[in-house]
Order: sequence, then C-alpha cells, then structure tokens
Amino acid sequence: MQDDWHDYQVFLSVARSGKLALAARTLGVDATTVGRRLKRLETRLDATLFEQTREGQVLTEAGEQLLTSVEAMARAADAISETGRTAKGLSGAIRISVSEGFGSWFLARHLKEFAAQHPHLVIDLVASSGFLSPSKREADIAVVLSRPKAGPLIFRKLSDYALRLYAHPDYLARHGTPQTPRHLAHGHQLVGYVPDLLYAPELRYLNEICPDPELHPQLRSSSINAQHALIASGAGIGVLPCFIGDADAALVPVFPDRFIIRNFWLVMHKDTYSLARIEACKDWLIASVTRHHDVLIPPAARQ
Repeated sequence: MQDDWHDYQVFLSVARSGKLALAARTLGVDATTVGRRLKRLETRLDATLFEQTREGQVLTEAGEQLLTSVEAMARAADAISETGRTAKGLSGAIRISVSEGFGSWFLARHLKEFAAQHPHLVIDLVASSGFLSPSKREADIAVVLSRPKAGPLIFRKLSDYALRLYAHPDYLARHGTPQTPRHLAHGHQLVGYVPDLLYAPELRYLNEICPDPELHPQLRSSSINAQHALIASGAGIGVLPCFIGDADAALVPVFPDRFIIRNFWLVMHKDTYSLARIEACKDWLIASVTRHHDVLIPPAARQ
C-alpha cells in the first residue's frame, strides 16, 4: 500500500511539473526512478497516463481523470499530517523557494529562529536563480519578485527592498569615482546579469540608473552572489540589493542617494496555505521581515 501511495505521489509531481526531471528534483530521487514508478503505476492501472511531447509530459484523458482523485488524496494526506501536531509541536516538512540573494543573505541568517521554535519540522530552503512553483506544488511557500497573475494561489506583498550601485575602494582608486550616472558608460567596468538568462524582468537594473544605450555590463553572471564576489574583488561596479551591499563593509555605494525599489511577494497554494506548518512559516516570515525592515530598505531609500 505504501508503494502504491509513493507511485501516486510520483504521478502527481509529474502532472504538476510536466517533466520527469523536475518531478525527480522535487521528490529528491533520480529521473530513472520516476520513470520506473510511473510505468509501474500505468501497468497496475492498465492505462497510459501521459503522452511524451517536445514540451514534456502531457496528461492523457485517463491521466486527467486520475489527477482529480490523486489531488483529493494529497489534500487528505496533508490534513492527516496535521494530526501529527502532538505535544511535540509541528512536524513534517516545508519547502521555501526564494531568490538566491534573499535566501543566502537574509533568510539563511535568520532561519535558525524558526527552526528552534519547531524542532520537529524539516525545512528545505531552496535559494537559487529562479523559483519553484507553488501552483505546481514544487514548493509550499515562494518569495517571488512580482505579483502572480494567475493560478490557484494565495499571495500578499511581503516587503519592498532597495538596491543601489556598489564598488570596492580599490576599483575606484584605479578608475576614479563616476560623478554622474552617464559617466558609467565611459571608462568603467560594469557587473550585471546575463541578459538572456534573466529569470524575471525585475532584474533589469542598469537602465534605471542611466538610460544610455551604450551602458552594458562587461562582466556578467546569472548569480547575484557571483556578481557580489566580482564587485568585492574590485573587478567593477554593479547593482546589489542593499541587504547584500550594506552587509559587506568593504564595499561603498557609488551614488549613495540613488536607489532602485523592488518588491517581494509571498505566494502559497490555496489548497495548503492553511496547513498549520505553512501558516506558522508564513507568520514567521512576515514577522522576520518586519523586524529587519531597515536591512531590506534603508530609511534613506524611503524618502
């Protein structure tokens, strides 16, 4: 019976993600295991559940019918897991998907508080260049850069955050400090994102500082942590969130009063957001961001 439920979980993960590899990553197994369990389920049910297309796995009519039942089973399993809230407190697992910078420079520094409050919870902090999807149940909670436009989601604005240009004093000693944004396009090495690898339009920063068509980063990375390392090494000037740039005492803001403002949004699936462990994590995230609001958006950025 346990194997049957595991096979249904595999089916559900593939149905939500549309790809064997993504389902495998979500489940913490390899794609071969996902394929084998899916085939076993199809054999047991004597039905083809997916069609393989260029875009990935697409549900057949039999798969669509099964999905309705399995989603109901998953909701029931979540409800049953809530009964695990004994005198020991919350238990189970929760997966939080966040951007790389916010995850490693903010949440990772405070998450011990939530873990200490709930020692029987397993907490996955997925901090990467991109986001797992709550609508596909890849994550329980996601902190994203824009308000979701569609999907079976519950969401709210979590916080504003500020960014600005930073450089290492060694770089400024070699190349001089630009006096105006337009000086950035002449004689300065810029650090930024790889344009065709941007996972969100909100990450386009440089043109907000200087709308000059000649302004392009020469040192580019899809990782904000790699960009920080390049700037900290004295390789160039680049935009960083203030919670990264201000935390590095070796860096100085280039135009101290020129800020870029962005938002964080808290997103959960409507079928699971009221589960106690998810509600507790949501409440802690909101409280933590409120307590450390000046780190995310310095007072000078609010003027």
